[in-house]
Amino acid sequence: MARLISLLVICFLGLAACTDTGPAQLGSDGKPLPKAYKIRGNPATLQFRMVDSVNALRQASGLGPVQLNPQLNAAAATHARDMSVQNRPWHFGSDGSSPIDRAARAGYPGIFLGEAISETYESEVETLAAWMEEPGPRSVILDPKAINMGFGWYQENNGKIWWTLEMGS
Repeated sequence: MARLISLLVICFLGLAACTDTGPAQLGSDGKPLPKAYKIRGNPATLQFRMVDSVNALRQASGLGPVQLNPQLNAAAATHARDMSVQNRPWHFGSDGSSPIDRAARAGYPGIFLGEAISETYESEVETLAAWMEEPGPRSVILDPKAINMGFGWYQENNGKIWWTLEMGS
């Protein structure tokens, strides 16, 4: 049932993106300025939507589901905030920590498999779609050994969102 709801939400968001909102404002580079997606509501709801979306993609690829892991969630949230502080999307913390270090520091007892990160103004669904188009993040999300997932974010006052997804077994 949760998967069906997730797929319906993804379809609804896709259709909502098709509506005409008038002429786009252009930046100095001639490209449309991003419209900030404002995160609202219960943070757990966003995490459950993401794990449902990831599991729908994994099921479509013949893979088993993953479940949210509190330690990986903590590592992901910490790194999202740290990327904001550093003002750059990259896999190393401001203290030099690697994704493996952060998972261990958060108390994750399993094997850390990989991390996907993003700096954007887009929703979690749009971010997941972008990750699936890139070989590195796609292989993390569709790792056959994955059984645990962590997902965190940090939204700045200007609307920019720093997303982090962690996978482990």
